[in-house]
Amino acid sequence: MDVATLEVLRPWNRALADAGWAAPAWPSEHGGRDLDVAGQLEYLEEMSRRDAPGPVNAIGVSNIAPAIMSWGTPAQQARFLGPMLRGDEIWSQGMSEPDAGSDLASLRTMAVADGDGFVITGQKTWNSLGHLADWCQLYVRTDTAAPKHKGISCLIVDMRTPGIEVRPLQTMTGDSSFAQVFLSDVRVPVSSLLGPVNEGWRVAMTTLSHERAGVAKLHLALGRRLSRLRDELGPIEDPVLRNRMAAVHSRIACMRWMTERALAGGGHVATTGSLAKLAWSRAEQELAAFAVDALGMSGLDGPWAHFLCLARQASIAGGTTEINRNIVAEQALGLPR
Repeated sequence: MDVATLEVLRPWNRALADAGWAAPAWPSEHGGRDLDVAGQLEYLEEMSRRDAPGPVNAIGVSNIAPAIMSWGTPAQQARFLGPMLRGDEIWSQGMSEPDAGSDLASLRTMAVADGDGFVITGQKTWNSLGHLADWCQLYVRTDTAAPKHKGISCLIVDMRTPGIEVRPLQTMTGDSSFAQVFLSDVRVPVSSLLGPVNEGWRVAMTTLSHERAGVAKLHLALGRRLSRLRDELGPIEDPVLRNRMAAVHSRIACMRWMTERALAGGGHVATTGSLAKLAWSRAEQELAAFAVDALGMSGLDGPWAHFLCLARQASIAGGTTEINRNIVAEQALGLPR
């Protein structure tokens, strides 16, 4: 997303928020509609059918806001949730680092207590919308002597604070949706803490546990892509290609079942997100490869070529395939580390 796209989408986002539809699963006290599982699914499916954009703060609304609702002070909730929902302020999430991607607990960005605040030094990478963000939910190390999961804190950081440098990252698709963030002696007040000091790992787990509603969007987007491809291809005579299309269709259908089960709270709670992520990344990459094979040379240019490149990140974004398999193996199946 660039600045021009953001400004086009903001009025739509505000209209959704004013009508209570920017985050219908949110509590009504924070601008939502208290929708149950069936209502969330119906809403997401209708938005997908209309190909309507959602809120510009995709990560903020789905991931960061639930953590603020769970761990934030009343003052933090009153200050941040409304502008986030309306898209007046853009949020990013400072988790990944050059040496700490899916393994969040290996992060090295430091925050040292100093008087009535913290001084932050370090680097974040693959910061979604970092070049557009007004605020960042930043994970930092505040205790180097503690076990690596125990010495992390979460800070709410104003991206305009002196000492912050943001450099957009361009992917092989030509997009610049990510950024590197460099923090050099960045001073923030103690009131920036989200949750208690050294309890950032628990805040992160709260954030990730609220991603279940977001998995619905994964299969909906894939279903739309497959439908468009089916229209472009018309009748398929080659039995091998027909079988491949049926296989992709089946994977997407299974993802829908997983979504409904996850939203309803079924299965092993700690692993539903990992299972959904694994299913999505495999289906996305198989659909991309099938599309280019079925379209032939015409598939090597235009939107399907772009999708082929874009799909490669599916096995990395949101936690690598290897990490997610470990989570499922250890936490659901009880296998040894």
